[in-house]
Amino acid sequence: MRMMRKWIMLLALALLTSLHTKAQQPIDSVALEYGNTITAEELKEHLYTFASDSFGGRDTGSEELKMAADYLIKHYQGNQLEGIVEGSKYQQPFPVVESKWDAPSIEVNGQKFNFIEDFYGFPRMNQGLSESIESVTFAGYGIESEKYNDYKKLEINGDALMILSGEPMAADSTYFVTGTTAKSRFTSNFSASMRTKQEIAADKGASIVMMIDENFASNSRRYGAYVQMPSMLLPQNTPEISTNFVFVSPKLAQAILGKKDLEKIKRKISKKGKSKPFNVKADIQLALEKHEEKITTSNVLAYIEGSDLKDEVIVITSHYDHVGTTDGQVYNGADDDGSGTVAVMEIAEAFAEAKGEGNGPRRSLLFMNVSGEEKGLLGSEYYTSNPVIPLENTIANLNIDMIGRTDVEHENNPEYVYIIGSDRLSTELHQINEEANAIYTNLILDYKYNASDDPNRFYYRSDHYNFAKHRVPIIFYFNGVHQDYHQPSDTPDKIRYDLLERRARLVFHTAWKLANQDKRIEVDVAGE
Repeated sequence: MRMMRKWIMLLALALLTSLHTKAQQPIDSVALEYGNTITAEELKEHLYTFASDSFGGRDTGSEELKMAADYLIKHYQGNQLEGIVEGSKYQQPFPVVESKWDAPSIEVNGQKFNFIEDFYGFPRMNQGLSESIESVTFAGYGIESEKYNDYKKLEINGDALMILSGEPMAADSTYFVTGTTAKSRFTSNFSASMRTKQEIAADKGASIVMMIDENFASNSRRYGAYVQMPSMLLPQNTPEISTNFVFVSPKLAQAILGKKDLEKIKRKISKKGKSKPFNVKADIQLALEKHEEKITTSNVLAYIEGSDLKDEVIVITSHYDHVGTTDGQVYNGADDDGSGTVAVMEIAEAFAEAKGEGNGPRRSLLFMNVSGEEKGLLGSEYYTSNPVIPLENTIANLNIDMIGRTDVEHENNPEYVYIIGSDRLSTELHQINEEANAIYTNLILDYKYNASDDPNRFYYRSDHYNFAKHRVPIIFYFNGVHQDYHQPSDTPDKIRYDLLERRARLVFHTAWKLANQDKRIEVDVAGE
């Protein structure tokens, strides 16, 4: 078997030499040998177990997530990776505060409306309440800015507030907040953001904000599973909430507004460039009670010690949690982020095999599968606040979150991977990844989502960001979203294992170079 692998490696080396002569970069035959141990077959075998129904969607804090952690630990132990937490443990436990709704409901003038179908709210954004509301103040878009202000002639003293989502636009397609055709979220002005609106309403003394979401149907489908599942925060991040915040459908909003037509109101604001606040009477019975408790979850860490540069470390991450089970449907999370997790497992195995055969890395490697990513990047935030290896000794974080599928834009050119953040802190890291791809994997490196004005803000939405905040250079490897994203249909049979193999090998070869070059990469970009 060993001889067969050598022959395969030599054939692959010959092929790569012919394909990449124009790259003018030498092929490291040792790196190639161990990179080729990462195979579609082994990735598939792991993922069909890891993303199976028996793992129950791997919700943070669940027994099924503990099963997933045990699976990871057995793999790392079997490949002679070390536990590093408090000496020899593989888990870094951390506490979270879990909050969830207790039968939320709303009635307007005797008419019942349904949770998710007509309204929803995130437990973490609400303190919970159960009360009768007799009147509601409408305050336009709930914006207070230099060029546009809904609160100019409005006083709120414990009122229930209703506002529109987004920001107003004139007939010539310019936005009143910016005075240009650019939305405020694409500038340094965040006055139209949901969080800013909640903060302003709280400062004004509103008891509850009901935001009319024009895209309610699509957003409720997107977030419905989240708001019905427990919300989690690290204890130190649990906010003091004085104002509750819920999203309501236009249908529910119109029931509250009565004879005042919502569409006519919006047209008047667009025409005049200002809103006219008003108060409406309504009999609203609202229940948003929630339950809170502290639970414990954990990150899984496995370590390979380097040789002469062992005090420096490369951290390779994925999140192994997903969103659990809802109404009997398992959200398997095969791509998100089962694909990244099995990639980390195989990359770790490749480095462990190299070390076992006398070809170990000069720098140390920490393989970390974090928990609580789906709840707000909790595991990576906890680790970077409580690092097992000092962050000043961490030279880079390579984060893998969804690398097993293709998105709509790449249906006809699937041999790609999105690269996010590679040049945000270190131009050298960016170059190393480019060279690794040119020599070994020959994927299309798509930097679309690395743009500073990316409306999806993917740079801020996975675990690498908690390292970047501490000025640790990062790369986020990503295949983009697809129709099965955060759905029960994200299953292992839909994974492109050939692409998963090549993308995982790219991470391996980038890590290999980082671990073995003479000098630590430089942090030479200001970052964000």
